[in-house]
Amino acid sequence: MDVHVKNTVINGKAVSLDCAKIDGQTYSVTRRFVRVISLEDDWYEDVADPASVIATLNKSKIRADVFTFWQRLPEIEPKYQYHTEWESLAVLSIKSFDYWWSKQIKDKTRNMVRKAEKSGIEVREASYDDAFARGMTDIFNETPVRQGRKFWHYGKDFDTVKREFSRFLFREQLIGAYYRDELVGFVMLANAGKYGVLGQIISKIEHRNKAINNALIAHTIKKCETQQLPCLVYAYWNENSLSDFKRHCGFEQVKLPRYFIPLTVKGTLALSCGVHRDLKGALPRRVRDRLKQWRNRWYAVHW
Repeated sequence: MDVHVKNTVINGKAVSLDCAKIDGQTYSVTRRFVRVISLEDDWYEDVADPASVIATLNKSKIRADVFTFWQRLPEIEPKYQYHTEWESLAVLSIKSFDYWWSKQIKDKTRNMVRKAEKSGIEVREASYDDAFARGMTDIFNETPVRQGRKFWHYGKDFDTVKREFSRFLFREQLIGAYYRDELVGFVMLANAGKYGVLGQIISKIEHRNKAINNALIAHTIKKCETQQLPCLVYAYWNENSLSDFKRHCGFEQVKLPRYFIPLTVKGTLALSCGVHRDLKGALPRRVRDRLKQWRNRWYAVHW
């Protein structure tokens, strides 16, 4: 087994990950209180043989306390007997753009898409050139806070943005929203084989009255239909204002099984105490909600 250290960026922070090649697939270890190893591209790959991976990890010298993997869409029924928890994803089933337009959304959302066009928003496929990367940089640096939390791309310069977002272009298509030839929003649509993934969707707050994100979603669905992708995943489903937007655009909550297998005594204890994901995961929901409220208030005052 090939073990090495990989430098990467997660949520805007430069981090070093211990990586290992197992059965031809790359796994990485998060360096937290509990070291968790998982498939590096688990949105885009299935674990080929979980039992083989577990056996290899138990014999290896790689430092990991817990191994985790999940079942990708469309397999939503648990296939394994390992400790199981549920991941909630925002998923839109795609039959056709016309079906989405007439059956999966309501008049309010249709009117928002029309509003974007009437406001002068033009949505089209884009190329990852310097002009596009500069437009991305401008959008990222518009505000340090988005959705009530510190925005991890704020403060990055052009070179950093262009380098970081070039890594996955082999599986992504770019869709840009333009107002008078200025990039005011964009989508990075990734093809995961079994479904499409909204890797990034963002628009300028300055033009929030133009319903840019609604127009971007509409164009993305057209692309999914062209690529014959049966569904589109818009990250995780959380009950907040963003989930309201997802719901209005036709997305629904779909739960997938995620498995956790302890590899060490520490991993077993972490699993039994509920801190195998992170320490905040052990907090009651009401406490986490209260902490988020305090965080939002702090950002509103200080940013």
